[in-house]
Amino acid sequence: MITNKEIPSKLPYAGTTIFTVMSKLATDEKALNLSQGFPSFDCAPQLTDLVADYMRRGFNQYAPMSGVPVLKEQLAEKTSRVYGVDYHPEDEVTIVSGATEAIFCAVTAVVQPGDEVILFEPAYDSYRPAIDLSGGVPVYIRLEAPDFRIDWEQVRTKITDKTKAIMVNTPHNPVGTVFSKRDLDQLAGLIQDKDIYIVSDEVYEHIVFDGEKHHSMMTHPVLKERSFVCGSFGKTYHVTGWKIGYCLAPKALSAEFRRIHQFITFSTPTPLQYALADFLKFPEHYEELSAFYQRKRDRFNAAIAASRFSFTPSKGSFFQIVSYEQITDEHDYDLAVRLTKEIKVASIPVSVFYQDRRDDKLLRFCFAKDDDMLDRAGEILCKL
Repeated sequence: MITNKEIPSKLPYAGTTIFTVMSKLATDEKALNLSQGFPSFDCAPQLTDLVADYMRRGFNQYAPMSGVPVLKEQLAEKTSRVYGVDYHPEDEVTIVSGATEAIFCAVTAVVQPGDEVILFEPAYDSYRPAIDLSGGVPVYIRLEAPDFRIDWEQVRTKITDKTKAIMVNTPHNPVGTVFSKRDLDQLAGLIQDKDIYIVSDEVYEHIVFDGEKHHSMMTHPVLKERSFVCGSFGKTYHVTGWKIGYCLAPKALSAEFRRIHQFITFSTPTPLQYALADFLKFPEHYEELSAFYQRKRDRFNAAIAASRFSFTPSKGSFFQIVSYEQITDEHDYDLAVRLTKEIKVASIPVSVFYQDRRDDKLLRFCFAKDDDMLDRAGEILCKL
């Protein structure tokens, strides 16, 4: 007989994600929530009007497993226009329920038990569980502050006959770095003669600053043929709660990706897909997104300029990491909790992005917030 006892865990190290913990604490404490990465402002009214229109018109049943054709077509057209890279909309574009699902399906599609997967720390918290659940072996390469650049010679030393995949993230969450063209060339040079796949998290592709350019894996011919490029409509269109992402990959990779996807979410809400397909026809939104978020970054950084925090301005994403070494020697998790409770400003401790919970005295703040919230948070933080 089954009794009420603890079930052996496949992810014994995984508690409730830090984003849930800190957002709940911010709500409970009525704090300014600069922790979890979601905008405090709404999407374009035209987008919600489109969703409502499609719902009223009866587009409320299952979408095709790989996505509604018109959205895949519009996404392929937009990708060709922005990057000069062509994907076949039917065979190489898959719509999924959030980029986290895309990353999970990509890893699951190629990683067999015992395969090694290289990932860079600090790393987003969904990467390792995807590897572990496929029986893979995570191989960590630590990126060092303050620039967090990848040492490609070190990567070379970590590649073995068991290496099956490398996970990359640009623009990077949490540290806000971006890949250069040289980074792509270096990566391609390491794997061009090897059977190694790339799982690329590019959800902040349209949020890069200071004249930087987003260098997608798809723009390098060697990398394109072995890459799962994972993206997010939620991050681009201020609709993170819709949980709509996508994966762009060559036909053979997409076919295996879909074998997994069909048994996880199968399909993604139909009216949302049709609405996004219509909205993609107007490129002004994503073309102006970098400038929009650069103003947010600059406003937040100006607001904390007089504080005792130190920082290098983020190059991409909607996150700014700051060092608090001149303020306290507390562990970053303890400090993040204390600041949420005492001064009512919530952040994310960067140690959660390391498997050994390395504490470099860094906090991550999300500046995808309205201007008043950024100003108020800055004023409070300057008093520490």
